[in-house]
Amino acid sequence: MGRDEQNEEREVLSAIFPDEITDLSEHSFRISIALDDYAQDGDSPPPTLLLTITFPESYPDVAPDLDLSAPPNAPKHPYLEISSDRDTLVSALEEPIQDNLGMQMIFTLVSTLKDGAELLITERRSAQEKLKEVEAQKVEEAENAKFQGERVTRESFVKWREEFRREMEEKDNKLREEREAEDKKKRVKVEEKISGRMLWEKGLVGKVEEEEGDEEGLEKGVGEMKVEG
Repeated sequence: MGRDEQNEEREVLSAIFPDEITDLSEHSFRISIALDDYAQDGDSPPPTLLLTITFPESYPDVAPDLDLSAPPNAPKHPYLEISSDRDTLVSALEEPIQDNLGMQMIFTLVSTLKDGAELLITERRSAQEKLKEVEAQKVEEAENAKFQGERVTRESFVKWREEFRREMEEKDNKLREEREAEDKKKRVKVEEKISGRMLWEKGLVGKVEEEEGDEEGLEKGVGEMKVEG
């Protein structure tokens, strides 16, 4: 097959991709491939691939020259990066190229490339979602573990019982000390609040007055003795 056959295939491609194909030279053209992303993430638009095709003189008896790129200033897609995925996507075209040598193959290569890129996105999205599910499950298990508590064994029960008894003993001792201190304070307050009436009722007031009178008489007698002298 010669250039005539190549031109014929080029015309067929123009009918299939009227808005997506762009001529670059007499034997070179570019096809824009818009991928279908049915589960878009946020505001990321579906990615677009640019496949540049050049027909060697012996095409289709030999493979076409292919180059894969992204549109200029294309937004970054979370699950597809042309610069790093180019080799993977292009290498997937080797088998259909070998299967179609001697025949028109560009439409088949475009379809294979599109399917491969969409599958790559789907697999990566599924892996990311699976990872999120695993992380969410770990968080849920950790939360549930807070309510399940520690598994009780004979050793852990004995240890808990000893600690419980020690804590209760410390509490009892503390309460007893507090009660004793409080009782002591109450006794002091009662002794300080004994009134004059209580002293009189107990016969203590008269005794105090008599003692005070005796002291006054003694002081008076001493004074008179000093005057006489």
